[in-house]
Amino acid sequence: FEKLGFEKDEKLYQSIIGQLRLNWKGERIELNFPKSEISPCDTPLELTRALGKEPVELWRGADYLAVYEDESDILSITPDFTLLGQLDSRGVIVTAPGRDSDFVSRFFAPQCGINEDPVTGSAHCDLMPYWVNRLNRNRLSAAQLSKRGGRLQCELAGDRVLIAGKAVQYLAGTIVI
Repeated sequence: FEKLGFEKDEKLYQSIIGQLRLNWKGERIELNFPKSEISPCDTPLELTRALGKEPVELWRGADYLAVYEDESDILSITPDFTLLGQLDSRGVIVTAPGRDSDFVSRFFAPQCGINEDPVTGSAHCDLMPYWVNRLNRNRLSAAQLSKRGGRLQCELAGDRVLIAGKAVQYLAGTIVI
């Protein structure tokens, strides 16, 4: 919005999953994603080995969604990325109730060349249906606990997940080909 001189209103963005809407909401940018359908599933032994701890629940949507009891469980996970890369999914989300947010998460996708993504919009398309059902509220605060981390405000609006967060420029440069 700032670097390209866009007015701070709605913009459309073409992505791998189709057209997404971006809205300027005060000091946050809000992304509008399609909600994922998730369902409980059995826990593959390889997933437990890769994460080093068996989840209390496992769900499957676009990714595996491994639920743990506490935020400290999420912080202590040191994944085996080689094993994670052998699973039959795009990635693995780990999540638990948060101390300073409604829920916390981390996202691992070595199959896609990303061991741990700092803040993952698409993971919240799986996370929101789970946490909305568990907490019985459509608006939730989320924290992704990667090394860089990020805080998001999320809303489940019908079949859409609205994800809002602050964005800062982290890189500028010129590529010469």
